[in-house]
Amino acid sequence: MPLMKSTDPCPCGRPQAAVGKGAQPRALPYAGCCSRYLDHGDEAAAPDAESLMRSRYTAFVLERGDYLQATWHPGTRPADLDFDPGTKWLGLEVRSHRSTGEDRAEVEFVARYRVGGRAVRLHETSRFVREDGRWFYVDGDIHS
Repeated sequence: MPLMKSTDPCPCGRPQAAVGKGAQPRALPYAGCCSRYLDHGDEAAAPDAESLMRSRYTAFVLERGDYLQATWHPGTRPADLDFDPGTKWLGLEVRSHRSTGEDRAEVEFVARYRVGGRAVRLHETSRFVREDGRWFYVDGDIHS
């Protein structure tokens, strides 16, 4: 399982505000981004579907099956998860995030990774539902 330092850039790539003229935004540090959900999920649930999706991407990078299972809706959650040890996650691009109802949302994203020397691009529109104040991943449609 990969380890993260609190000061490392968060794998989800959520940008922090750029400081200074012409400065490019950098990713928030892990401690100020997905760590609050992955490491303190009982106390700090993701506030919206995009934050949950980003934290789930980070959980895949860090092979945190416990978090993935806890944030997967019980109606669609698999019994167990396997991680391919040769997978190297390369980046996440969130394309859109929209509400589809009072407690429902969709997030379209592209996740890039390399496995067995082959580059893979996962383009998905994921569906999320909020129950008892917590967001859960339900399922998604893969785009080719």
